[in-house]
Amino acid sequence: MDSSSVSLKKLKFGKLKVVRRHLLQRYEHQPFISCLAGFYSCRWKRYQRRRTEPGKFCCKMGECVFIPFLVGAFCLSLVFLYMWGEAKNDYNNFDWYNYGNTGHWFLWSVFLLILAAVLFTYITLLLVLAVCLLSEGQQLYLHWSHKIGTFLVLGFSIAAIAVFSKLWGVRWKTVRLSFQVTAPYLHIGAIAAMVLLSWPVALHAFRMSKKVIQAIIIGPYLAILVLLFLIPLGMYSPCIREVGTLGPKPALIGHRGAPMLAPENTEMSFQKTIEHGGDGLETDVTISYDGIPFLMHDSNLQRTTNIREVFPSNSTQNAALFSWDALEQLNAGKWFLKDTPFSCMGSLSSADQKLAMNQSIYKLSNFLRLADSANKLVIFDLYRPPVKHPYRNTWINTTLEVIRDSRINPHLVLWLDNTMRSFVQSVAPGFQHTMASKAPVDELLRDNVVKLNLVYSAMSSEDIRKYAQANITTNLYVISEPWLFSLAWCVGVHSVTTNAVHSLKDINRPLFLMTPKEYRIMWLLTDAVAALLISLIFALHWWREKGFSCCSDDSGVVLENGTYNKFRTELNDLPTVVA
Repeated sequence: MDSSSVSLKKLKFGKLKVVRRHLLQRYEHQPFISCLAGFYSCRWKRYQRRRTEPGKFCCKMGECVFIPFLVGAFCLSLVFLYMWGEAKNDYNNFDWYNYGNTGHWFLWSVFLLILAAVLFTYITLLLVLAVCLLSEGQQLYLHWSHKIGTFLVLGFSIAAIAVFSKLWGVRWKTVRLSFQVTAPYLHIGAIAAMVLLSWPVALHAFRMSKKVIQAIIIGPYLAILVLLFLIPLGMYSPCIREVGTLGPKPALIGHRGAPMLAPENTEMSFQKTIEHGGDGLETDVTISYDGIPFLMHDSNLQRTTNIREVFPSNSTQNAALFSWDALEQLNAGKWFLKDTPFSCMGSLSSADQKLAMNQSIYKLSNFLRLADSANKLVIFDLYRPPVKHPYRNTWINTTLEVIRDSRINPHLVLWLDNTMRSFVQSVAPGFQHTMASKAPVDELLRDNVVKLNLVYSAMSSEDIRKYAQANITTNLYVISEPWLFSLAWCVGVHSVTTNAVHSLKDINRPLFLMTPKEYRIMWLLTDAVAALLISLIFALHWWREKGFSCCSDDSGVVLENGTYNKFRTELNDLPTVVA
């Protein structure tokens, strides 16, 4: 055997060793890809999968058409989940609205949140699996069951967003407010997502043989990336401010007392507010048929009393049409333990449970004496009695008489009702007159208004500052979530009406508060790190696809029907030497 024959045999032997090494590497990598493909397309066997060849698209035309639906389902489910998550401050209002329509109390708000989270998690996992398969150079094939699931998520998200935009559109204002505190952190999350996407984008862009296709893949990605890099230039947050410019912590006014700790509008509820250091008490006043002002928010007594048990035939009757003797017979606390109106109530002690079980409807006179003894501000919505009520035309006078007889310090009363305001000022000059809507400063000063009581969605730092310059303070209602309270604090609100005095009292510094310098460092550092990582990822894939030996792509070994085509072809191409 001559030397040329020995050399060729050594070459073939070396080739076989390379094949064996690559096959082992590919075999060790197979379980990961099998798992990805199995969950995504239900193709668990290796021979059922296909790799993307250089210059080819990631999947067949049918799968390419479906990808936008998958991405759309992800985006819309994310939008609804974020919107509904930020609407947590108003879950009680949502559940109360549904109670009014169904007659049964159920935490629909929490159910929707859980459902939205489950659907978003499902569609996110599908999208992550798709990205991972693309990163491995695998062709995409989504199983038909996942396609049905995708359309279900897409349909639910579209329907939910449409319904809530129609019936509860004010929640979009809450979302816009949330961006003022979460935008810096959402920006970091978006940049991180773009870094992860750079791997499959670069992989498939450099595998395309045509420059036009490469530009179509890379162009939109880079455009979005540059936009995200520059978004902070137009970003505004009142919680990004210099040290020493933050105003005092807003005062806390208990909304119907402490409704997360005790039945609303009861003595126990207001006592809990006082125990937790609330600065004021908010309530709702209705006048009974025999002229006794009492505390009740709803127009009827079904939700917060046992009216169905005591007076079943009159359970839907207006609360103002009952006499005080009848109202005294009702229990105003059992419903609280039965229905648990707030998802975050927690468990009550045995003593509090016993106390709550024995609450009754509270008189306005007793409420005022309690507030005066604790030196707490009081503010209330005064409901005019219905037609044919004996006190329909004297409701203001009746209420003023009770306030005067209670001997409360007039300065503690924030008078909110706008009816007969000039008359009220003449007979009770010590009240702090409060307006329930924005108005020109001159008009407010002319009416001796010293405070505005506004819904929190009307929050505006410019308006609050303008009114403060005229010595008109601002109270926002109802704020119970820490992020929303922090935003109100940063904006300069003087007080908030809240369901959660017990938790907000422990917040000593606004959440998300940072200086402009700290934010610039966070922004620039995020952009710089992201740009570096994306550049390295793109350079890596360019290097691999160019065939450099140190980073050569071993994708040539394709396990298809148990063969290793590339190396077998190379071996067969070697000349045969006869000894």
